[in-house]
Amino acid sequence: MDASKNGRNPRGPQPHTPTRARTGILLSAAAALMAAAIPASASQPTPAPTPDPVVVDCFSKGQVRPDEYLLACGDGNNRLVDLRWNTWGPKTATATGTDMVNDCRPYCAAGRFRPYPVTVTLSDPQPWPDHPNTQRFATIRLLYTDTAPAPIPKDVTYKLVYDTPTPTPTP
Repeated sequence: MDASKNGRNPRGPQPHTPTRARTGILLSAAAALMAAAIPASASQPTPAPTPDPVVVDCFSKGQVRPDEYLLACGDGNNRLVDLRWNTWGPKTATATGTDMVNDCRPYCAAGRFRPYPVTVTLSDPQPWPDHPNTQRFATIRLLYTDTAPAPIPKDVTYKLVYDTPTPTPTP
Protein backbone atom coordinates (compact mmCIF):
# COMPACT_ATOMS: atom_id res chain seq x y z
CA MET A 1 0.00 0.00 0.00
CA ASP A 2 1.04 3.54 -0.70
CA ALA A 3 2.04 5.38 2.47
CA SER A 4 1.78 8.84 0.97
CA LYS A 5 -1.50 10.61 0.63
CA ASN A 6 -0.91 11.92 -2.92
CA GLY A 7 -0.33 8.54 -4.63
CA ARG A 8 3.35 9.12 -5.22
CA ASN A 9 6.14 6.75 -4.34
CA PRO A 10 6.87 7.23 -0.64
CA ARG A 11 10.59 6.99 -1.31
CA GLY A 12 10.49 9.94 -3.66
CA PRO A 13 11.90 10.15 -7.17
CA GLN A 14 14.41 7.45 -8.09
CA PRO A 15 17.94 8.63 -8.78
CA HIS A 16 19.29 8.43 -12.39
CA THR A 17 21.60 5.42 -12.31
CA PRO A 18 24.44 4.71 -14.81
CA THR A 19 22.87 1.32 -15.63
CA ARG A 20 19.62 2.96 -16.67
CA ALA A 21 21.51 5.49 -18.79
CA ARG A 22 23.45 2.73 -20.58
CA THR A 23 20.25 0.79 -21.21
CA GLY A 24 18.62 3.87 -22.70
CA ILE A 25 21.59 4.56 -24.94
CA LEU A 26 21.69 0.95 -26.13
CA LEU A 27 17.97 0.96 -26.88
CA SER A 28 18.29 4.23 -28.80
CA ALA A 29 21.23 2.90 -30.81
CA ALA A 30 19.36 -0.32 -31.62
CA ALA A 31 16.33 1.65 -32.77
CA ALA A 32 18.53 3.84 -34.99
CA LEU A 33 20.15 0.77 -36.55
CA MET A 34 16.78 -0.82 -37.21
CA ALA A 35 15.48 2.36 -38.81
CA ALA A 36 18.56 2.54 -41.05
CA ALA A 37 18.24 -1.13 -42.06
CA ILE A 38 14.58 -1.02 -43.04
CA PRO A 39 14.98 1.10 -46.21
CA ALA A 40 17.92 -1.04 -47.37
CA SER A 41 16.06 -4.31 -46.92
CA ALA A 42 12.88 -2.91 -48.44
CA SER A 43 14.60 -1.98 -51.72
CA GLN A 44 14.53 -4.35 -54.67
CA PRO A 45 17.56 -6.65 -54.84
CA THR A 46 19.83 -5.92 -57.77
CA PRO A 47 20.29 -8.88 -60.09
CA ALA A 48 23.67 -10.53 -60.01
CA PRO A 49 25.83 -9.35 -62.89
CA THR A 50 26.17 -11.81 -65.74
CA PRO A 51 29.64 -13.31 -65.57
CA ASP A 52 32.00 -12.60 -68.43
CA PRO A 53 32.27 -15.34 -71.07
CA VAL A 54 34.81 -18.12 -70.80
CA VAL A 55 37.04 -19.75 -73.38
CA VAL A 56 36.63 -23.51 -73.35
CA ASP A 57 39.83 -25.56 -73.43
CA CYS A 58 40.55 -28.99 -74.94
CA PHE A 59 39.29 -30.65 -71.74
CA SER A 60 35.90 -28.85 -71.85
CA LYS A 61 36.84 -26.59 -68.94
CA GLY A 62 35.89 -22.93 -68.99
CA GLN A 63 38.88 -20.65 -68.60
CA VAL A 64 39.10 -16.93 -67.82
CA ARG A 65 42.34 -15.17 -68.75
CA PRO A 66 44.37 -18.37 -69.25
CA ASP A 67 48.17 -18.08 -69.35
CA GLU A 68 48.25 -20.72 -72.11
CA TYR A 69 45.74 -22.02 -74.61
CA LEU A 70 46.11 -25.14 -76.75
CA LEU A 71 44.88 -24.52 -80.28
CA ALA A 72 45.65 -28.00 -81.67
CA CYS A 73 43.82 -30.30 -79.27
CA GLY A 74 44.44 -33.43 -81.35
CA ASP A 75 48.23 -33.33 -81.63
CA GLY A 76 49.38 -30.40 -79.47
CA ASN A 77 51.38 -28.85 -82.33
CA ASN A 78 50.04 -25.32 -81.82
CA ARG A 79 49.84 -23.58 -78.44
CA LEU A 80 49.42 -19.98 -77.32
CA VAL A 81 51.77 -19.20 -74.42
CA ASP A 82 52.70 -16.24 -72.20
CA LEU A 83 49.26 -14.70 -72.72
CA ARG A 84 48.88 -11.26 -71.12
CA TRP A 85 45.25 -10.22 -71.21
CA ASN A 86 44.60 -6.53 -71.84
CA THR A 87 40.82 -6.89 -71.67
CA TRP A 88 38.27 -9.54 -70.77
CA GLY A 89 34.72 -8.34 -71.14
CA PRO A 90 31.21 -9.44 -72.06
CA LYS A 91 31.78 -9.16 -75.85
CA THR A 92 35.54 -9.54 -76.46
CA ALA A 93 38.84 -10.38 -74.81
CA THR A 94 42.27 -9.36 -76.09
CA ALA A 95 45.77 -10.50 -75.22
CA THR A 96 49.31 -10.50 -76.48
CA GLY A 97 51.49 -13.56 -76.37
CA THR A 98 53.38 -16.11 -78.42
CA ASP A 99 52.03 -18.77 -80.74
CA MET A 100 54.32 -21.81 -80.49
CA VAL A 101 53.92 -23.75 -83.72
CA ASN A 102 55.58 -27.06 -84.60
CA ASP A 103 57.20 -26.73 -88.04
CA CYS A 104 56.76 -30.51 -88.54
CA ARG A 105 60.05 -30.76 -90.50
CA PRO A 106 60.88 -33.36 -91.63
CA TYR A 107 57.76 -34.68 -89.82
CA CYS A 108 55.89 -33.49 -86.70
CA ALA A 109 57.51 -35.87 -84.21
CA ALA A 110 60.95 -34.60 -85.29
CA GLY A 111 59.87 -30.96 -85.79
CA ARG A 112 60.80 -27.89 -83.74
CA PHE A 113 58.45 -25.46 -82.07
CA ARG A 114 58.91 -21.95 -83.41
CA PRO A 115 57.70 -18.78 -81.65
CA TYR A 116 55.48 -16.23 -83.39
CA PRO A 117 54.44 -13.04 -81.54
CA VAL A 118 50.69 -12.66 -81.75
CA THR A 119 47.74 -10.58 -80.67
CA VAL A 120 44.75 -12.73 -79.70
CA THR A 121 41.12 -11.61 -79.79
CA LEU A 122 38.27 -13.76 -78.51
CA SER A 123 34.76 -12.77 -79.59
CA ASP A 124 31.27 -13.91 -80.53
CA PRO A 125 30.05 -15.08 -77.11
CA GLN A 126 27.44 -17.83 -77.34
CA PRO A 127 25.45 -19.74 -74.69
CA TRP A 128 27.36 -22.73 -73.37
CA PRO A 129 25.02 -25.75 -73.44
CA ASP A 130 24.56 -27.48 -70.08
CA HIS A 131 26.12 -24.47 -68.28
CA PRO A 132 23.26 -22.11 -67.40
CA ASN A 133 24.06 -18.41 -67.34
CA THR A 134 27.50 -19.01 -68.89
CA GLN A 135 28.59 -17.86 -72.30
CA ARG A 136 31.68 -19.02 -74.15
CA PHE A 137 33.68 -17.24 -76.80
CA ALA A 138 33.08 -18.91 -80.18
CA THR A 139 35.68 -17.10 -82.32
CA ILE A 140 39.42 -16.56 -82.00
CA ARG A 141 41.43 -14.15 -84.13
CA LEU A 142 45.21 -14.36 -84.36
CA LEU A 143 47.07 -11.33 -85.66
CA TYR A 144 50.76 -12.12 -86.06
CA THR A 145 52.75 -9.00 -85.21
CA ASP A 146 55.92 -10.12 -87.02
CA THR A 147 55.86 -13.12 -89.35
CA ALA A 148 53.22 -15.83 -89.49
CA PRO A 149 53.89 -19.56 -89.71
CA ALA A 150 53.69 -20.61 -93.36
CA PRO A 151 51.17 -21.04 -94.95
CA ILE A 152 48.99 -19.22 -92.39
CA PRO A 153 47.99 -15.62 -93.24
CA LYS A 154 49.19 -12.86 -90.93
CA ASP A 155 45.59 -12.21 -89.81
CA VAL A 156 43.45 -15.32 -89.37
CA THR A 157 40.16 -16.04 -87.62
CA TYR A 158 39.00 -19.47 -86.48
CA LYS A 159 35.69 -20.75 -85.19
CA LEU A 160 36.20 -22.39 -81.80
CA VAL A 161 34.40 -25.73 -82.03
CA TYR A 162 33.57 -27.32 -78.71
CA ASP A 163 30.51 -29.46 -79.14
CA THR A 164 30.98 -33.17 -79.35
CA PRO A 165 28.93 -34.82 -82.07
CA THR A 166 25.71 -36.52 -81.05
CA PRO A 167 26.09 -40.30 -81.23
CA THR A 168 24.23 -41.92 -84.09
CA PRO A 169 22.00 -44.77 -82.93
CA THR A 170 22.93 -48.15 -84.35
CA PRO A 171 20.14 -50.39 -85.71
